[in-house]
Amino acid sequence: MSTVRVGLVAFAAVYLALALLMAFAPHAFHEDIGPYGGQNDHYLRDLATCYAAFAGALAVACWRESWRVPVLSCLALQSGLHAINHLVDIGAAHPYWLGPANFVSIALATIALAWLARAAKQPLEVQP
Repeated sequence: MSTVRVGLVAFAAVYLALALLMAFAPHAFHEDIGPYGGQNDHYLRDLATCYAAFAGALAVACWRESWRVPVLSCLALQSGLHAINHLVDIGAAHPYWLGPANFVSIALATIALAWLARAAKQPLEVQP
């Protein structure tokens, strides 16, 4: 299995896990992962639908090479914007340590998604 496909599967699994947690255990998600401001179950379920769609697109991209660069590029952009949002609110998490931890993990995910998008593009460039 190629590195890009492994990355697609891994990110699809993480996005799906986050979607399921937000949809079916919003209190646990809010308390353990995203403790910013007051809990709003409706908004968490709205976000869960986005993460489920991301997971689905990543899964399709596992088998459809033409989807890989667009899906990975879109998710790298979303993840980068997400990281900026977490940087702005880095001190707002309770407990405090989750703010920096969330920012770093999202920034690393952004780098990985961008690297995977670039790696997925390589075979398309070398073809005659």
